[in-house]
Amino acid sequence: MARTTFSGPIVSQAGMFNAGSNSVVNITAETTLTVAAHAGKVIEINDADGAVTLATIKSDEIGATYTFFVGTDATDLDIKTDGTDKFVGSVVLAVNNGSIKAFQPGATNDVISLNGSTTGGDKNSYVQVTALATAEYMVQGVLIGSGTIATPFADS
Repeated sequence: MARTTFSGPIVSQAGMFNAGSNSVVNITAETTLTVAAHAGKVIEINDADGAVTLATIKSDEIGATYTFFVGTDATDLDIKTDGTDKFVGSVVLAVNNGSIKAFQPGATNDVISLNGSTTGGDKNSYVQVTALATAEYMVQGVLIGSGTIATPFADS
């Protein structure tokens, strides 16, 4: 089916959903996302030390959501913006000793850096990122790690 743009509301009395093999995208190398290919899909990351760059937020793409699932334990995995867009929101980081802590990005943070231990990123971690406004991505998620936990948010 081709991409269709509507200028008014859409009402579905039975609901709408994404399903099928095209609803999950597997990433195994450094990737720059696009709204057309990645928004609204589950993005499984199987690149332990790669980088995923979010699409630059355009005013007509506000609300675009990217859901990341870590399929391979991270060692140096970055989910980052173009450098202009920043993160707001929070993530929860839990470790195997029972410690749990929530982290919020600082005003200049544009990278989520996962090391598979103190900043999370073990297999089965997930992060959801939504274009909230121009230059602002809202982040939420649950990260799994180990050791003394630290913020996964950083500046590029």
